[in-house]
Amino acid sequence: MSLHNEEPRISTHSIYEDLGYSAHRFLKRIVNENKSLFEDGGFLPLERQKPKKGSIGGRPDESYLLNEEQFTLLILLCKNNPETITLKAKIARQFYQMKNALLEIKTRQQNSEWLENRKSGKISRKDETDIIKEFIEYAMNQGSKSADRYYGNITRMENKALFIIEHKFKNIREVLDGQQLATLSTCDQCVAKSIRDGMAEGIHYKQIYQKSKQDVENLVSLIGTSFVPTKKLIKGE
Repeated sequence: MSLHNEEPRISTHSIYEDLGYSAHRFLKRIVNENKSLFEDGGFLPLERQKPKKGSIGGRPDESYLLNEEQFTLLILLCKNNPETITLKAKIARQFYQMKNALLEIKTRQQNSEWLENRKSGKISRKDETDIIKEFIEYAMNQGSKSADRYYGNITRMENKALFIIEHKFKNIREVLDGQQLATLSTCDQCVAKSIRDGMAEGIHYKQIYQKSKQDVENLVSLIGTSFVPTKKLIKGE
């Protein structure tokens, strides 16, 4: 389940096996042969899938991102078997949970305390990205050929350490609660300090990254991880 223009969507690529199809193209054929019906249920976007690790040649596969109405139509057109019924119930719950989460998130974003936490988080993130920019130049001067990847690598490293992410979000910071925003801000500051100190000491860039990662892991060992969205939202409580 992911968000596309703030609407919950399910990828055909993620469900074709559960629906009893040996290849994704067989499930896509159902959509292609009934495309006008699916488009009656709303915009029908495509998502490009990366080739499986270890695969040789071939073009990236494209999957349809279905909204709730389109997914229901697909189920009606698919082979009828116990797996289909089980999957329909499972995905229906996910759509319900995601819609509840989105509603709660939108309500939260009107809260003055949340807005203040978000504002503070943007400041700490800006400070961190400024340091990362310096770090990239530092790494390039030490011979790195892919230093510009550190923006994404550090972001993913922090998010993976701090959160158990239930769904895909365009900007995870927009869906965190106040406490999570504060925690992430602390993490940003921690990483910025690790990088700044490492560069001041002239440490090799790879060691600096590993040191910042270790500092994040030490922080998480004290405060723990949390779900995104929070478990309360996922359960629809």
